[in-house]
This record gives sequence, structure tokens and C-alpha cells, in this order.
Amino acid sequence: MSQTSLKQKKKNEPGMRYSKESLDAEKRKDPDKTGARLSTQGSQEIPVPNTDSRGYIVRNQWSRTSRSPSTGAPSVDEPRSRNSIAKQAPTSTATSGTSSASPSQHEASLPPQTPEKLTVSQTPQTRPITQLDSQPPTPPEPEPNSRRTSKMYGGSEPWNLRETRDTKEVQLRDYAHSCDSRELIIPKSQYPRTPPTEWKSYVQRRLQYQAPSVDVDQECLSEAQQRQQQQMEEDEVDEAYWTSVSMLYEKIPSCARPRPPKPKHAITIAVSSRALFNMVDDRRIYEEEGLEKYMEYQLTNENVILTPGPAFRFVKALQHVNSRLRDLYPEEQDLFDIVLMTNNHAQVGVRLINSVNHYGLLIDRFCLTGGKSPIGYLKAYLTNLYLSADSEKVQEAIKEGIASATMFAGAKDMAYCDTQLRVAFDGDAVLFSDESEHIAKEHGLDKFFQHETLFENKPLAQGPLKGFLEDLGKLQKKFYAKDERLLCPIRTYLVTARSAASSGARVLKTLRRWGLEIDEALFLAGAPKGPILVKIRPHIFFDDQMFHIESAQKFGTITAHVPYGIAQKRN
Repeated sequence: MSQTSLKQKKKNEPGMRYSKESLDAEKRKDPDKTGARLSTQGSQEIPVPNTDSRGYIVRNQWSRTSRSPSTGAPSVDEPRSRNSIAKQAPTSTATSGTSSASPSQHEASLPPQTPEKLTVSQTPQTRPITQLDSQPPTPPEPEPNSRRTSKMYGGSEPWNLRETRDTKEVQLRDYAHSCDSRELIIPKSQYPRTPPTEWKSYVQRRLQYQAPSVDVDQECLSEAQQRQQQQMEEDEVDEAYWTSVSMLYEKIPSCARPRPPKPKHAITIAVSSRALFNMVDDRRIYEEEGLEKYMEYQLTNENVILTPGPAFRFVKALQHVNSRLRDLYPEEQDLFDIVLMTNNHAQVGVRLINSVNHYGLLIDRFCLTGGKSPIGYLKAYLTNLYLSADSEKVQEAIKEGIASATMFAGAKDMAYCDTQLRVAFDGDAVLFSDESEHIAKEHGLDKFFQHETLFENKPLAQGPLKGFLEDLGKLQKKFYAKDERLLCPIRTYLVTARSAASSGARVLKTLRRWGLEIDEALFLAGAPKGPILVKIRPHIFFDDQMFHIESAQKFGTITAHVPYGIAQKRN
């Protein structure tokens, strides 16, 4: 009997025959013994020892510290062709299972002895190794302290069917680290990643993912869901409101508001609230019912717009001059700056602000003193002219050396020019000092005429409004430099009771010595000023004597009384 037939007979012995069912049962009993795989050759099933990628027998003693070059972990980059060649190599006698054995000594396979355990010390049997299926060999089991895993390759069939998906991903990452990979190998997610999109606001994202409106029973919703739904409804209402407000402002031709000039360059005009607006009824409530009722009335009517007062048209004309100057000189700082100076409480300021904005007045500076006199703030605001309806405050300002006047409205309405600021001045005790008034009141008109003729070439001393006339003249020269003399938006008038023949020369020479120009000079020789002022239609007329103020007021002229000079003592 030949050697081949003896080997075949030995294989067919009942003790050495193992069926697939018995091996599966044995695996279920001892799941840790996964080191051997079976390969079928016809109807026979042969256990195969654990081998590495080259077909070497491995002793399940891999660790990071006890590795040898011959039993090291198979490289991922090693070609598969080399593994297949090693599997098909002819068998040879295995002499040793140590890590120092040569590759030719490890290319032999041992015959099965017992189904429980396979060792390399058993007697080798020479038989051809059947080629395994297309799957790679099973790597050795990892030791507890080793970071290596039993899954060495990313084949289509998992090595251990009982491993969960999370365990596989962790093992694959550990395997990537053990192979000294520079890039972390992360398995492809089950769901595709969403590409980055353009940033959108909260409202846009909420509308995008908002579910269609469905009638839901409010009782079924939890308290948190009800609050969330209520918050969403409030947000929608707010969004609709601001959308409507933005559309309203877009319809306005221009929302640009010119910035106020710097105080050190500006011509500051301080105006009280009673001079700018008509607050006669408010003043009566204060005097008759007291401060608390007055405050309550103002808070109740803070959205009620106040009607224009005596200084209203004058302020509008000042703003027109500023507009013309900005057209000619875009960076101009020598402009009129209006300051609302009042002793009202700060709570009343809301109504004042609403009224200022309603009429389009460019008043940015407010001074609300809460019952105290605002005279102390006039110098802090660098005031050039103070206009008020309270004569006592005006007298305080005059004593402090600040040009001031008490405003009076005309007895009837009169049309005013909207494109030109017209300012009329009296002479003595307004533009000039009151020295000539002293002579006229004490010694009569004849002595007055002699004195003026004798001192014709001596300039008069300046009065309280001389500085304001200088400011007007400085702005006029800016228009003259642009060849705008005939279209200048400022025009000044001298309306005096002097006689031109006897005392008019000294007045004109004084203005010339000061370097000031007056556009029109009207010498009335004691005649009433009211009819002349009706022809001029000034926005404001300054005079020191009340009978001239009352005469002009009857004709509808807006007047301003300057409490300065000897005439005030007589009154």
C-alpha cells in the first residue's frame, strides 16, 4: 500500500473525523478559541493553525514590547500576492515554533490531533495545505494591555459576528494608531454629511424649518411648548412691526440730519420754551394750580404738539441761512446753533422734543434745569444771544453781560419771508450805548443835537446787541465772497428815532469805524416805527423802549425788548 493511501486511510478513521456541526457546537461552548479556521477539501474538514500574512504559525503572544522582526504585525501596505504565494508553498517539516525560526521551517502545517487544542510540538504530517478562501488569515488574539485588535483587515465579512457597530469603529481607530498612521481613519458615516451653507438669520432659518400650520389642541401641549409657541408669535408680531417702520422711513426722501457746529465756532442762540412755542395756557395752569398739576398736565399731553411762539419764525430763518452756507461751504463751522434753554423739568422735555421734531427744527442741544434759573448755563453754552419770554431772566442775563431780549408776539398775523433772515435794530441802548439817551432825557432835545454835532467824529460806545450785528455781518461777507450780495439770505435794518440831519452822521460813522455794514438805515425823527416795520416785515425787531415795542406789536411785528439803559429806570 502506498504512502498516499495510508495517509488517506488515517484521515478516514472515526476518531479523527469531525463534522461541521460538532465544530460549530464546540465554538459556541468556547467562543474564545477562535484561533483556528477550517478549510474544506471535498467532504473533509481540516483544522488550520493560526498563521500570519506570510503563513507563519503565531503563538498568540503578540505585544508591543515582545515583538521580533520575524513575528511582527503584517504591514497594511504589504501586497496580497505575497500572502497568496506563501499559502501555496509546499509543506516542509516544522522544527521549531520560536520567533527565531527561518521562514522555510514555518511553511509546514500540522495535522489535527485533538479538537481542543493545537500545538506546534506535535509530530508533523506532510500534506499539502489547501488554499483558503479569498479571506486573509486570522490574526492572533490581543493581550489585555495591547492596543491591537483582532480585526486586521477591512474585509467584507467581519471576523467576529457578535461585535457591534460601535466596537468595530473603535477597533478600526485603534488599529490605525497601531500601524503608526499619521491620519486618523474614520469609517464612513451611514448618512451623508451636509455641505456647508450660507449663513442665514434666525428668522430665515425658522421659516425654512417651520412646519405647516396645523390645528393643535392647546390642552395637549405642554407648558414649555405653549411658551415657545407664544414666543414665536410675539417674534412674528415684532418682525412685522419693524418691517412696517423700515418701509415708512424708506419713503422719506432724506433722513440725513446735519451735525451741529462746534460751540467754539458757532453763533449760539439760546431760546426758551415759552419763546419758541406758545405756552400761555400751560403757564396759567402753573400759576393757578401749582407745579404738580402743571407736571401732570404736561405728561398727559406730551403727544400734543405745541403751537409756534414769537421766536419760531426767527429760528426757522436762522436754519435757512445755515442751509445756504452749507451749500456754499460744505465744511463750514460758522453757523447758527440753536439751544433750547428752559427751567422746565426733564419730564416735560418729551413734549418739547416731539414738538421740535414735528416742525423739523434742527435743535440738538437742550438745557432743562428743573425749576432753577438757566442763566448760569448761558456762559457754559457760549451764548451769543438769549431770547426768553421771562423779563426777569432777561435782566439777569443782561447783568451778566450776555445779549438778551424779551420776546413779544404780534397782535395779528403777518406774512414773513422764508428765504431771507431780516433783523431790525434800534440805535441807542441797543446797538450803541445809552450816553446820548442820558443827554436827551436830562437836558432835552436841543442839548442832544448840539452834543451829537460836536462829537460827530467820535464813535459811540457799543451796546448789548453790537456783537450780534457783528456775527451777522461776518456771515454776510461769506456770501459776498461767492458773489451772492444780491441773493444774500441775511438783511439788516437800522430803525431809529434820530434825525438824519442833526444826529444821523455820527451813527453812520460809528458803524463805519466798527467795520460793520448795515443794509438799510431808516431815520424817523421821532415818528412811530410800527408802519415802517410793517413794510420791512422783519423776523425780529430789537428796541429798548416799551412804547416802541407796543406800537410795532399792534401792527403784527414780532418784537424783542432789550432791558438796557436809562429808559428802564424811568419805566
